[in-house]
This record gives sequence, C-alpha cells and structure tokens, in this order.
Amino acid sequence: MTEAILLFSPHGSLIKRFPHKTKGHVHWILQSLCGCCAVLGLAAIFYNKYLNGKAHFTSWHGLVGLITVCVVCVQSLAAVPLIYHSLAKGWSLAKLKRYHAASGLVTFLLGSTSLLLGLCSSWFTASVGVYAWYLAAICPVLSAVVIMNQVSSAYIAKKRLQS
Repeated sequence: MTEAILLFSPHGSLIKRFPHKTKGHVHWILQSLCGCCAVLGLAAIFYNKYLNGKAHFTSWHGLVGLITVCVVCVQSLAAVPLIYHSLAKGWSLAKLKRYHAASGLVTFLLGSTSLLLGLCSSWFTASVGVYAWYLAAICPVLSAVVIMNQVSSAYIAKKRLQS
C-alpha cells in the first residue's frame, strides 16, 4: 500500500519518469491487490477463529483491523469516479482527487494503527525481543510520516496556493 501511494512522489517512486496516467493505472492495480490481500487475510483470520471456537474482534487490533478493511473497500469503490469521471457529475476531477487523497491518508493511518496495535499484542511481544519490537514498530510509524508528508505537500499545499 505504501509503494502504491508513493508512486506519485517526485522523490521516491520506482516509476517517476512515467506519465501520470500510467502511475494512476499502476496505483489502481497495486491498491486492488492490497485490498484483495486485506480481505483474504481477514477471511483467513475469521475462519481460523471459527475453527478454534474463539471469539471474533475482541481486541483493539481486531476491531481497528476490521474497520480498516471495511474502509479500504469503501475507499476503493469511491475511487471509481476517478477512473470513470463521467460517473461524478457536478464534481471537478481536482476536487475528487483531493477528497480521495485525504480519505486515502485516513485509511492508511487506520492501517498503520491496526498494525501497531497488533505489535502490542501479548503474542507478538512474547515472540520478539525488545530491539526487534522497536524495529518493527518504527517501520509503520516512519511510513505514516512519509505518506502524510507526501499527501499534505501534494494536495494541501496546492489548495493553499489556489485559494
């Protein structure tokens, strides 16, 4: 998901020399794959809990994870008018992109929060050492900071200049 968002970054994209339309298609493909993986992961966890007779979504990690997967699905559906702009009559493409970027940032932050909550679980903290835990925790935090910086500089700064 991080790389799919960073495709639009002028600094760190693997395909920065490609046209914006190509970046949009690659972004769409990568995000679709991420959404499918999230849904399949949720289904696997749900089925495993069902097989073992355990309660579902009893931790903060489970609840935030469920909410995140639902928001990822909604965000993906809400992106369809960006591909087929004729579906969004009365909305400018620039406004749709701004809303998509802002809601995508919230979605990414939800995913990062769910990941951090998973790192705080009893199982994970018992499975890794202190240094490994901090190393694992710093990765989603740094990713979130980089994504927040990119989205805010790409969309919020432009909006201020236009106002």
